[in-house]
Amino acid sequence: MEQHVLDIQEGFNFRDIGGYETKDGQIIKLHKAVRSGMLYNLNQHDLDYLNDYGVRVDIDFRSKEEQESFPDKVPTAAKYISDPVFPADETNSTEKAQLRKKAFLEDPNAGYKNMIQSYKDIVLAPSAHKAYRLFFDELLANTNEDEAVLFHCTAGKDRTGMGAVYLMSILGVPFEIIRKDYLSSNKHLIINQQNKQEMYKDLGEVFLKNIEALTMVCDEYLDTALNIIKNEYGSIVKYLEDVIKVTPEQQKDLKKIYLINR
Repeated sequence: MEQHVLDIQEGFNFRDIGGYETKDGQIIKLHKAVRSGMLYNLNQHDLDYLNDYGVRVDIDFRSKEEQESFPDKVPTAAKYISDPVFPADETNSTEKAQLRKKAFLEDPNAGYKNMIQSYKDIVLAPSAHKAYRLFFDELLANTNEDEAVLFHCTAGKDRTGMGAVYLMSILGVPFEIIRKDYLSSNKHLIINQQNKQEMYKDLGEVFLKNIEALTMVCDEYLDTALNIIKNEYGSIVKYLEDVIKVTPEQQKDLKKIYLINR
């Protein structure tokens, strides 16, 4: 499975979802949809590169607190869109942060359980429904050739990962490829994971296990979301139709915009 990783020096997990083949033999166009981690650390080379690459929209799935703490460096030709998947009051308030730290010090499964709940919320939370609706609105407006929508969260693996799952599902990419693309974040984030482990090494093995759960993706996280979708709606595409309101006509439009014949 060939991936198109962008030449970014100070960011991580920047990759074009173009190049994947659909079930009916079409190909996702390059320079149309880019997934990534946050843009806070980008240098001038990175910003110039993204401009030249065609990035014209920067969709930020992070909470307001995350956006304010680590604001995006936006390529000059791109418009910035704040599009939080989770509302600000459900992120790290001081009280919640203290409770989470205590749990992470004592319960080796706290990080895993936190991630499982996050994936349930990605599917079920009204804020997530609103965020992914706006995401698809921007994808549908991206009609110029070689102009790209970049969508991201902090690490580019969970909120961003589900955005990629949704888009590639509508475009008709085989699900085994979608899953591999989702799981490959672990490879692209290995340096970030190592840095986190070094940062928290003095807090003990239980805490480090929980940090590992937070900084990786796995089949169980994705399957948590998929099982809810399957049980409630039957399929990802039906969920997107019924909940995110991506109509069959809009699905056809997305295929026209993002696919090309081999």
